[in-house]
Amino acid sequence: MPAISCIVPVYNEEKNLEILYAELKEVLKTLTGGHEIIFVNDGSTDTSQEVLKSISAKDRDVKVIRFGRNYGQTAALAAGFSKAEGEVLVTMDGDLQNDPRDIPNLLKKMKEGYDLVSGWRKKRKDPLFTKNIPSHIANGLISFITGVRLHDYGCTLKAYKREAVKNINLYGEMHRFLPALASWNGITIAEIPVNHRARIHGKTKYGLSRTSKVILDLVTVKFLLSFSTKPIQLFGLWGFISLIFSFISGISVIAMKLFKGEDMTGNPFLYLTILLLVVGIQFIMMGLLGEMMSRIYHESRKNPTYIIKEQI
Repeated sequence: MPAISCIVPVYNEEKNLEILYAELKEVLKTLTGGHEIIFVNDGSTDTSQEVLKSISAKDRDVKVIRFGRNYGQTAALAAGFSKAEGEVLVTMDGDLQNDPRDIPNLLKKMKEGYDLVSGWRKKRKDPLFTKNIPSHIANGLISFITGVRLHDYGCTLKAYKREAVKNINLYGEMHRFLPALASWNGITIAEIPVNHRARIHGKTKYGLSRTSKVILDLVTVKFLLSFSTKPIQLFGLWGFISLIFSFISGISVIAMKLFKGEDMTGNPFLYLTILLLVVGIQFIMMGLLGEMMSRIYHESRKNPTYIIKEQI
């Protein structure tokens, strides 16, 4: 069993793969305990698969996983995690912008007792307005909402202990939220500056178009972190608030009728009362349905609602 599994998602990176492989091998062979490199071809339409086949043919430590189509980086990382055999899993991009020479620094930091060490592209070599500024805003928003403070959620260069990710199922585009999701299991997280290089070959796969996806996934992550086992506390709270305002609005309608003689049927507060009442009941019913679905989910998977870190 290798000590380190390096997982590299690949999508149309034909000109970068040989260079990346050479750099990775130069670094990994200096580390003790053995290693494996897992390239996940995420439906590339160029000659990336042929290049990967050539690399794996000459190196038994290289594994290649090929998708039938492009599923995205989250699916690629999930596939890599499932096939990895190492005790430490290192992820990085296949575009040469992550520097393999930072891997020993990640592992050194991990030896201080951390379960996950994330890279921080402190000096990014990306366009200012289309990548750097949106990234700074997104990182601040994610840190604020999830409570896990990192400067750079989008950096793929990370090192994980196997236990940190083995209980995490990835869907959609959740890969950028892995530290936040892993924090639910009580793992310890550190962040260190890493080198970031300008792209030389190929085109970037990300832009401003992913902003809406990040925001929607962030809502999902917040729900999973805070309410996945107690949805009634979220929906029930809003339902209770709605019912309170419905009661206040209803009292106002009655008071206007008794003391001012205003017509109840033409009073807009009457319709507001009915609306808030219906919305409040719906929120509470959604919370109850969520509780039932949560129990079915956890019990069917025999998935505990807690993580044991140590037994003495």
